[in-house]
Amino acid sequence: MVPRSEHPISRRNIDPEALKVLYRLHEYHYAAYLVGGSVRDLMLGRLPKDFDVATDAHPYQIKKLFRNCWIIGRRFRLAHIKFGPKTIEVATFRRIVPDLPLGASVDEVPVIVARSPEPESGAGSGDLGMLHRDNTFGTPEEDAFRRDFTINGLFYDISTFSVIDYVGGLNDLERRVVRSIGDPRVRFVEDPVRMLRAAVMVARLGFDLDPLVTEAIAIHRGLMAQASPARLLEEYYKILRSGYAEATFRALGRLRLLEIITPELKTPPDAVWDSLARLDRYRLRFQSAPPELTNAALIGSLLAPLDVLNRRPRGAGDDDDPRADRVSFGMLPIARRDLERLRQTMQIVPRLTDPNVLPRVVRGLPHRPAFADALLWLEIFGDAPDAVEHWKQVRLQRPHPPSGQPADSDDPDAPADKPLADPRRRRRRRRGRRRGRGEGQGQPPA
Repeated sequence: MVPRSEHPISRRNIDPEALKVLYRLHEYHYAAYLVGGSVRDLMLGRLPKDFDVATDAHPYQIKKLFRNCWIIGRRFRLAHIKFGPKTIEVATFRRIVPDLPLGASVDEVPVIVARSPEPESGAGSGDLGMLHRDNTFGTPEEDAFRRDFTINGLFYDISTFSVIDYVGGLNDLERRVVRSIGDPRVRFVEDPVRMLRAAVMVARLGFDLDPLVTEAIAIHRGLMAQASPARLLEEYYKILRSGYAEATFRALGRLRLLEIITPELKTPPDAVWDSLARLDRYRLRFQSAPPELTNAALIGSLLAPLDVLNRRPRGAGDDDDPRADRVSFGMLPIARRDLERLRQTMQIVPRLTDPNVLPRVVRGLPHRPAFADALLWLEIFGDAPDAVEHWKQVRLQRPHPPSGQPADSDDPDAPADKPLADPRRRRRRRRGRRRGRGEGQGQPPA
């Protein structure tokens, strides 16, 4: 336990909403720790990208303290506390479970029943008593040993302002080494994505890999093929959004993980590294990832230099085949909406630098749905600062679509002579049929 006088973490550098969560849990006599990568980055003098909290309060006890709290997860429940677009994730301390023997399967390990305080009534109670291997609650020390790497196992205690180290993470921070908590040959079998995260930390922090971790990755890298494709795609987006994409993908290539996840990047052309370097330079201009860095723009930094955007996946038939608009990119299930937005972006970008583009097309371009992505693409990859500045001014001068063209129209060449319906105009209500003259008052019609 390192007292406040001997470590560099100050509450001034902790997110205000994370402090609110920590203080309220402490106020109601729960243990509340800042955990994981946020403590690691604060110890290194870096700005954390997010702040996670661990506590001995159970999920539904946390929910009673925060009206803006949502419980997520089925295997292990987590509390997400929302502050506008920001989310503070709060987890209950997890229990240590027996390590998997080498060569054993998960089914051979005794099953543990997870039980946590549930509300007296309401949604979510149907999952009570689900059988899982690793979803029971434990102590802070057990939770520290459940984490992946020692430098991620540090806790900051809001009650004493001290840093707690159960796993030797402080020594590894000084040595600048990424070391696994426990036997990496076992930990990577439990969760193969930890191999990818090891490469991410090496690239982002400039640390070295522990030799045991390097050896375990060489043995078990084939297990990446069994990881969740959706989870791997989300990890790719985090890498591309981090500002260290080029260094991270080079590290993944050295560890021979890229050839399993995305074989197209096994021996990528120089254009890929140039694209990632440009993306990193743009990202590092900002303190945090700007919202205009959409998934379409991020994945495009890999797909465009590989020239696979318009290449049909294997087995796709004609244009009516639902697989025809997909892209074959290793294991990654890229969303169709992101691919479509990227294709629209690639259609607009050449027009932004074409001096011979028609005036009516120029008037319509700023109102295309993908125009913002195209302008961002031109700014990052286009080497045309004058054109970028020109189109930014055009966009500011024309905040509304031209008369006769809807704001969400995707075709600037569409004729604008057809008047638009006034949305304020109400439809006239049809009156009921008038009674015949022969019907007496108060009498039902014949």
